[in-house]
Amino acid sequence: IVALGTVSLGVLTGITGSFAVLRKQSLLGDSVSHSALAGIVLAYMITGTNKTEVLLLGALVIGLLATLLINIISRYSKVNFESAMALIMSTFFGLGFILLSQIQKNPDSQAAGLERFIFGQAATISESDIVFVLIVLAIVVLIMLLVWKEIKLFVFDEVYAHTLGLNTRFLNIIISGFIVAGIIMGIQMVGVVLMSALIITPAVAARQWTHSLSGMVVLSAIIGGVSGFSGTVLSGTIDRFPPGPAIVLSASIIVFISLLFAPQRGIINKKIRYHHAKENIEATNLSTFARVVV
Repeated sequence: IVALGTVSLGVLTGITGSFAVLRKQSLLGDSVSHSALAGIVLAYMITGTNKTEVLLLGALVIGLLATLLINIISRYSKVNFESAMALIMSTFFGLGFILLSQIQKNPDSQAAGLERFIFGQAATISESDIVFVLIVLAIVVLIMLLVWKEIKLFVFDEVYAHTLGLNTRFLNIIISGFIVAGIIMGIQMVGVVLMSALIITPAVAARQWTHSLSGMVVLSAIIGGVSGFSGTVLSGTIDRFPPGPAIVLSASIIVFISLLFAPQRGIINKKIRYHHAKENIEATNLSTFARVVV
């Protein structure tokens, strides 16, 4: 059950993270995941229940609110997008910790179990949680396929998409919704602290191997699924090794391998091509100089 859940989550975050990386909004996942802590705690305080569905609903509301505030601040003020993300993230994350500390003062605070959302507890997921993730994954894939051409144009050239009459604000909402959905689904397994890493790393690794958006999305989904499965196996093999950090560690290893050995963008292959080009230039210059001397 845990392996199926982590693989499904890896596929979902791989797909959604591709758009965040290409739009240079990688830190948006970090902002939303940290802000979601306030939504989880508020949902518990309002409803008095620790059911996962209710808590994730609160995280979803605050996550969408945080995304909306970031876009409003960056669009209608002189604060740039990165600064707006840092501002919202610190505000909501601080609020979440303050509320969490107040809850922990109550005698029944241990029964709430809200601490599991900080670092994640993949071992606690149930079959209903997996079904929920698969439903969200199916919805994201369906919407993505329906507006694939528009999203593709918007991701690579927002200005040109706007000149063609496309509703760029609506497309931005769709992509932001993808990212928020992936983050909210993974908070229970990976936690708010490491969730942004699972959004970014599969997409960064996939970007090293392909030049097409469709290829990147598919490869990123595969890398995310492989990271989820290998992290679960690693956690089950090593005693007291939590699945969340194991999944992120697996994804990070794939990133470093991709950065080093990818055919076109890999550091090692770039060095080899540079060395060969340098040798060819030196050989050409030497041949030219010899003919001049003769």
